[in-house]
Amino acid sequence: ARSGDNNRLVFTVDIRTIDLVQLVVVPNDGFMLQENNADINDGSSIENGNEKQSSTKKTTPEAFVLSDSKFKKKKKKKNKEKSQPGAKDKGNSWNESLEQLSIEDDSCHLEHVAPDTGKYNLRNLNGRGKVVKQCTSSVLQVDPKFLNAENELRRIFGSKVVNSFEKGHQTGSSRQSRGGRRGSQNHRKTILVCPLEHWPKWDGSLSMELVETRDGISDFRYVHTSSYSQAQKAFESAKAVHDFNGIVNILLHHPYHVDSLITLAEYYKFSGEQQMSADCTARCLYALECAWHPMFTPLMGNCQLKFSCGINKPLFSVLFSHMKNMDRRGCHRSALELCKLLLLLDPDDPMGVLFCIDYYSLRAEEYTWLEQFSEQYKSDNSLWLFPNFSYSLAVCRYYVENDEHAKEIKAEDLKASSADLMKQALMLHPSVLKKLVSKVPLKDKAWTSIIKHNFFSSDQTGTPSLDHLINIYVERSYIIWRLPDLQKFLRDAALSVIETLQNDGTYARDWTCVRKEAFSSEKNEYSHLLVSDFSDSVQTLPPDNLQNFMVDPRGEVPNDAQPANHRLQDLTDRNAIAVLLESMLPWMNYGSGHDQPDHDEQGNEG
Repeated sequence: ARSGDNNRLVFTVDIRTIDLVQLVVVPNDGFMLQENNADINDGSSIENGNEKQSSTKKTTPEAFVLSDSKFKKKKKKKNKEKSQPGAKDKGNSWNESLEQLSIEDDSCHLEHVAPDTGKYNLRNLNGRGKVVKQCTSSVLQVDPKFLNAENELRRIFGSKVVNSFEKGHQTGSSRQSRGGRRGSQNHRKTILVCPLEHWPKWDGSLSMELVETRDGISDFRYVHTSSYSQAQKAFESAKAVHDFNGIVNILLHHPYHVDSLITLAEYYKFSGEQQMSADCTARCLYALECAWHPMFTPLMGNCQLKFSCGINKPLFSVLFSHMKNMDRRGCHRSALELCKLLLLLDPDDPMGVLFCIDYYSLRAEEYTWLEQFSEQYKSDNSLWLFPNFSYSLAVCRYYVENDEHAKEIKAEDLKASSADLMKQALMLHPSVLKKLVSKVPLKDKAWTSIIKHNFFSSDQTGTPSLDHLINIYVERSYIIWRLPDLQKFLRDAALSVIETLQNDGTYARDWTCVRKEAFSSEKNEYSHLLVSDFSDSVQTLPPDNLQNFMVDPRGEVPNDAQPANHRLQDLTDRNAIAVLLESMLPWMNYGSGHDQPDHDEQGNEG
């Protein structure tokens, strides 16, 4: 495709079989593909057509150069000729080409996106030498090997323990798949989850399309097939009347219907079956990943899905649930990588990942990364104003200072000590302390006198947004303050703050001004984030209420649930095999003698 007056040509080259290629654009004369092999020393070129090869030495600033050292190692002939005198001249011509393109010599045109992957990040060059900004060097770069929870469990517990657990889990899973086909399914390989053998084969009912590409970032959205759209309509109808059995019936015919799987996962969660809930969530995530567009590569940071597009919202909610499941399993590094992925998909952070990413990085002992993230994210260095980052960065610096491997770091290399950062956090958000004392709980006698001080006596700031964020932080991160060392660290900092305020009371007014300036809104700007979504505790329902179970988009159980007899299934004109399969599910209810009218109840009491 030609563009501009310079007749630049956008050209795609398969670099797997070419060592070094130069695409030379000649105005009004087509183009030439010049191959810089050791066998071609006379500058021969191949023109566009069946014309004979001719010698040329012409190069232009529009030369588009691709190099890949990986493939140079495959040919012995090329390796031998690297030591010839001509190689030095080629190096000079390479530098000249770079100078013509206004690109530094140490810039890489082909960069590894992640280890163990065969993909490269190709920087696009234009005639002016501008390089399209990429996200590969970003602090949010996701490492695929840490997305697999089994890898992290093996590092923690050892391979023998994990393999023994997996064998037992597969035995239990085989019981769930009774009535299905024998033999294992040939599942697609995915990076977010590992499909289990008893899962149905992917039916291809969901897909994805490219919406637009702007500034090197491609925007995608999910697309429903006709069969999936019919299942979605059936789901909406069942949801409108709170018919949970109708949703289960959808999964019998559409095993990868996303909204139905989300509802089923919520049902298992409220019934206390956490493993079954996590299995449904993982199966839902598997379906969403199988639907990815071939060009959708979110780990590279060049693709996004807007949460504002309603059809994309299930991916965010499922990733967030999967992240919490990883945390419950003790796979904090996997949860951290999922946080990065959520921020890459939509930088607006609709799920509130910024208010738990610090917790997962501390639990995963990624202290250096947390400090880099707080400084580099969006390049505004304002994350420390949030209560979670204000306290977590102090804890992070505390562990860095006490790390045996980091004791060689000079004092001048650290911008501030952990004690100073903790005093700053207490000055900026003093109401956090009283909530932590109550939630952890901190039972030392010293805390009684500390929270009686005027500066720490209140647990409210008067700003709805800030109070909400503080509640989220305390609910999410209170558990790390149960360590005795951190309790002593916090107590010493609080006593130091009280001493400072006694000497000069203006510090309190100054930090109050900073707090009001940072959180000036009179409305709760984070009301869409539920505190319960950041909690480790799981709400459960009595068995009698599970028959009335149905969730709304916020994951809350409605108070106006329909009576149980509303869900008694009518067996008229039903398929006998389908009824038999449904009856194996614990939540199905086809009625009994006790469900008959009142005039029959007396005969059934005995």
